[in-house]
Amino acid sequence: MLLSLRTLALCALPLLANQVNAQSCPDWSPFKARSEIALQQAQIEKWDDSYHRQGVSLVADELYDQSRERLAYLRSCFAQSPATEDDPLKTSGGTIAHPVPHTGLNKLRDEMAVQAWLKGRTDLWIQPKVDGVAVTLVYESGKLVQMISRGNGVTGQDWVGHAHQIASIPHHLAWEKTLVLQGELYWKLDDHVQADAGSLNARSKVAGLMARKFISEAEGANIGLFVWDWPDGPTAMRERLAGLRALGFEDSLRFSEPIVGFNQAQRWRDHWYRSPLPFATDGVVIRQGERPTSQRWQAKAPYWIAAWKYPFAQALAEVRKVNFNVGRSGKITPVLDLVPVQLDDRKISRISVGSLRRWEELDIRAGDQVAISLAGLTIPRLDGVVSRSAEREVLKIPVTADYHSLSCWQPVEGCEGQFRERLKWLSGKKGLALSGVGPGTWDKLINAGHINGLLDWMTLDGAQLANIPGLGPRSSAKLLETFQGAREQSFVIWLKAIGLPPAAGAPLGDSWSALAARSVDQWQAQSGVGPGRAKQLHAFFQDPHVQALSEQLREQGIQGF
Repeated sequence: MLLSLRTLALCALPLLANQVNAQSCPDWSPFKARSEIALQQAQIEKWDDSYHRQGVSLVADELYDQSRERLAYLRSCFAQSPATEDDPLKTSGGTIAHPVPHTGLNKLRDEMAVQAWLKGRTDLWIQPKVDGVAVTLVYESGKLVQMISRGNGVTGQDWVGHAHQIASIPHHLAWEKTLVLQGELYWKLDDHVQADAGSLNARSKVAGLMARKFISEAEGANIGLFVWDWPDGPTAMRERLAGLRALGFEDSLRFSEPIVGFNQAQRWRDHWYRSPLPFATDGVVIRQGERPTSQRWQAKAPYWIAAWKYPFAQALAEVRKVNFNVGRSGKITPVLDLVPVQLDDRKISRISVGSLRRWEELDIRAGDQVAISLAGLTIPRLDGVVSRSAEREVLKIPVTADYHSLSCWQPVEGCEGQFRERLKWLSGKKGLALSGVGPGTWDKLINAGHINGLLDWMTLDGAQLANIPGLGPRSSAKLLETFQGAREQSFVIWLKAIGLPPAAGAPLGDSWSALAARSVDQWQAQSGVGPGRAKQLHAFFQDPHVQALSEQLREQGIQGF
């Protein structure tokens, strides 16, 4: 809407994003603070130059906005001013003066800020904040003579040549005098629901086309126009909208609603967020119907208009720590601890990278800023690295060859994670189904020095359990009863509990020695068992650690061993 280029949405940087405000200032030395701020500034300047001068977006719009907010926040933490003029539009250029400056608009951070802004105001209207590229249209005697890019709000570039390729822009109007309109070029979308699909980088698609020397009619056909102001139009908003409709700009009236108070503003914001629209939006604009004459407008946020943005579809999150979790099968999964961020109604503080290979490609370290979103609107997903910390943390990265399905049968250094996963599987639903026994129970037993192998719990007695910190008399007695009950489980369940690879339904019988005697060929002869699975099954029964477990189970009198 009034501010479409990404930087103009940031005219009110003192109002930072919720997740930024929730943080305390980093505990950095002066040198580190200068290094991090300088690196962030250089990154943003690179994005600005590419976007405004070349029409190429290197980062999603909302991630850019959050990165700028973070930079301003860091500067406030360390009382640091920009080394050079911090003007995101300094490379956007433009020599054509706007007849009326493009104003900015303040961003209202949350519901409390919206309520405070609305207090005492009358003649209020609300519109969707169309996510596009702002322009000025100038008509003389009904003929389009100028289309000026938003630029720095005072001057912009001459885009009138492009205007003739965009069917949504009328070239002639029934108007005898000079007519100045301000509006938004947007990427046309069919039944676009912002809450479901996000912005799809629609703004950048338009910006990219407009940065070219020429565009075709076919390309221009994808661009729509939403006129959101008539600076010298009638004083009353309702009359201005009626006048725009008479000129052929139907959407100006269609997407403008009078409101009284916060509840109506909230209702329209939610309605447009979840309803099909012909364009992407990133919030709503609330304005007073009457405003100063255009001679008083300036290229900065005025008092009579403000934006209330939608929740982020992608959030910028700072990495606190990189963990390498080793699963029961030996798979290494990097997991990031994050400074908590809010996405929709979820607070996210931890996210999986997916695989060690992907982590190596992304090279994520503590202090990096990453983009996260919700897959299917529920599952946190890592989308990529947005910016990197100046300091690159040295990490102890696990060696893939050291971990596999038959590694880590004891909690020795480097094996703590995989060993705990083995215990978790053993007591879980697919293992012995030990009621009330979970990761916390195993941690207590390991920390007390009672567990150094997968089956050491089988020899614990009531006195030993009662002396474990965190286990009272009743809980220790119940745990002993659960452990004793596991002895009644079948041979096949015990095999699965200690880690037998899936046997594809092959009959396992009731004898460990018979299974251990099978060759690879004999395993492969079983229905449903292929060459790879046959090798895994054979290796399992021949592994010395597994054979030691079978001996323990035999000594404990477990049937089949």
